[in-house]
This record gives sequence, structure tokens and C-alpha cells, in this order.
Amino acid sequence: MRILLIEDNPDLGDAIETKLRASGHSVEWVRDGLAASRWLNGGGDGWDAVVLDIMLPGKDGFAILRELRDADCDTQVLVITARAEIEDKVSMLDLGADDYMVKPFDLRELEARLRALLRRAAGHSSNLTHYGPLALDGGSRCATLDGIPLELGRREFRLLEILLSRLGHTVDKERLMNQLFSLDEDVSLNALELQISRLRKKLAHTPIRITTVRGIGYQADSDAP
Repeated sequence: MRILLIEDNPDLGDAIETKLRASGHSVEWVRDGLAASRWLNGGGDGWDAVVLDIMLPGKDGFAILRELRDADCDTQVLVITARAEIEDKVSMLDLGADDYMVKPFDLRELEARLRALLRRAAGHSSNLTHYGPLALDGGSRCATLDGIPLELGRREFRLLEILLSRLGHTVDKERLMNQLFSLDEDVSLNALELQISRLRKKLAHTPIRITTVRGIGYQADSDAP
């Protein structure tokens, strides 16, 4: 996932960023509400999920959430808050939050809830998705072919996830670059092309085909029913 983390507490923000990056997600961390608004730029469709603290300097999480939904952005938003009152929870959900967690919480649960939100958005009810003999497990981040593990690197697995989430549709190169690499990484399109080339070789005996849409991006298609 490409995740925007909006949290002003340095210790908690660092812990969340470290945990999500270690699990293979691309994370950008901002520390105040005004900066968050600039990153979202009135939309937010470039993000898979937003982890949003409520009590922020500059602009609170309620205002940020309201801006997102007023812009008709359906990006999944997980609110994290120290406020446990039922009125606050109801307000968050009514404004358009998809889920919330009350501090303190276990980072493993945070990641599991993010996975659940993305499954829900994609129309999946579990972490396991089948494409004929190929199976992807988003929880353990592994792929199998006829039950035999398919050796995929972290970015190769993420690339496959992204393309399969848009099966039959072209995913543009800019989106893939944003979701595979963090903004602080100095990489070029060659890095993406290298990942595509490696992934194609590993999918040679699967029903998944990745085609290049010249000048735009890449598209995955499946021969499996």
C-alpha cells in the first residue's frame, strides 16, 4: 500500500512508519494538519490509505477528513485518536472515516486493519485471492503456484498486487512509481522496468500476463476463469 501517515507524535509516528515500511508498504509521514492538506492537495486518490490522527497542530483531523470527503475522495481513512468518547467516534464515522483505533494500540492490529480496509475496497473478503493455480496471500505477503511458493521479492509482490487489483485495466507508470518507491528514493523509470521484467519471468508459468501499454503504463490480464 501507499500510505499517508498524519501523526504529530514523533515516537508513535516513527513506530508506525517503521512497522509499515518493514512490511513492504510505501509510507509518507507528515506531522501537522496544514502539511497534510498540501500532501492531499484537495483529493488524495494517489494514496491507498490515510492513517489520520485527530489532534494535530495547524488543522485537526476532523477538518482534514471533511476536506477529503467533500472532494469526493474515497481513499480509505483509518483514524487514530486518544479520544475514546462515543460522540467523537460517531462524528468520525459520520464524516466518512472507514475505521478508527483508540490509542494505545498494537501496531500489528493497525496493519491488519489497513489490510482489511483495502480488501473491502477491492471487494475481497479475505487475504487470499486465487487466479487459477496462482494464489496471493496479502497477509503473509506470499504467492504460490499449485501450492508451491513462488519466490517474489518485496517489491515484486507489491507490483503484482497493484496490477492484479486493476486486472484488465492499465496502471500508469507514475502511479506504480509512487506506490513502489518512496519519494526520498532516487530512482528512475529504469527501476520500474527492471521490476516488471523480473516479475514477467517469474510469472511465465502462471495464467497472469503483463503487457506494456506504450507511453502509459502496464496492464495485467489473466487466462484463468
